Parts: sequence; C-alpha cells; structure tokens
Amino acid sequence: MFHQPELETKFARSDTPLSLSDDTRIQGYASRFGEVDQGGDLVMPGAYQSSLQKLSEGGRKVKMLWQHDPAQPIGVWDEVREDETGLWVSGRLLRETQRGAEAIALIQAGALDGLSIGYRTRRSTKTKEGQRQLLQVDLWEVSLVTFPMLPSARVTDAQVKSRDDNSDQLAHALRQASRALAEM
Repeated sequence: MFHQPELETKFARSDTPLSLSDDTRIQGYASRFGEVDQGGDLVMPGAYQSSLQKLSEGGRKVKMLWQHDPAQPIGVWDEVREDETGLWVSGRLLRETQRGAEAIALIQAGALDGLSIGYRTRRSTKTKEGQRQLLQVDLWEVSLVTFPMLPSARVTDAQVKSRDDNSDQLAHALRQASRALAEM
C-alpha cells in the first residue's frame, strides 16, 4: 500500500511590515535559512531546489492560498526562488476573488502580514539539540496567514493602488448579489 506523506505547513513572519506595490503586487521571504521556527524546524539552503525545478519543468507554479485553504486561491506567485537568505516569493493578489480583495484590505490596514509554506518533507535530519533540519521538501503552496510560524518570514513589500473609478464598489455589490442568490 502506498503511503503519501502528510502535508506540513510553516507560518512565517518578518520584521518588515507587509505592503503592496504595482497595484496588487506582494513580495517577501516565505522561509529563511538557518532560523529555527516555533516548531523546532530549521530549513537548510537547497531544500527547495529540487521541488522548484520539477514544478518549472512541468510548467506548474507554487500556489498562492488564503490561510492554507486549497479551496481559496487568492493570487499567483510569479516568481519563487531560493537565494542566500531563503525562499523569496513575488506575486499578485487577485482583486477579483473575494479573499484576494479581503487580503488587500487587511494588508492596507496593517492587519495581515504573515507568510507560510505548505510542503511535504522528503529528507530531514535531527540535530543533537533536537531540531529537525529540513534538507529537501516538496513545496506545494505559499499562503498569506495571520500567525506565521517563523517570526522573520513575512511579506516585505506590497502595495495596492487605489482605483479612481467605482469598480471596487461594483465588485462588492456583485459579490453581495451573488451571495444573496446562492442563499435563495
């Protein structure tokens, strides 16, 4: 019988406040190397390389989710890469999704600033201090979250431009009408 490893998540926060740029663009570190998270895990450099390569070769991307809920994608990660610091992500929140619009509002208000990774561990070791070193993981998604596991992993740049027209009000009215119809 084939056993599928359980999906794990890591919540991360950075010391830099979350902000939006270029309409709905966000970027920052979803994971940082060499820092022990609140669960006692330490992601090692190179842990994401194999997964990112497989995704690229398959023409797939890491998903952007709301609070790790696979039923609630809220945007698109345009770039996900490892550098000397950790796992850097850059993407766009989609205003056209209900949760995407909510995420934009929460970021603008300063109420949301966490990033978190969803992954499966492929290879790990234990240190003599009892920490788990993650050597290779399959990265599935990076979520915007309220409470990150790694205090230093957070969106570092995000900006949302105001719309000059009434399209936000129209979108809100359409969402309300859609909900009302669904309840009938």
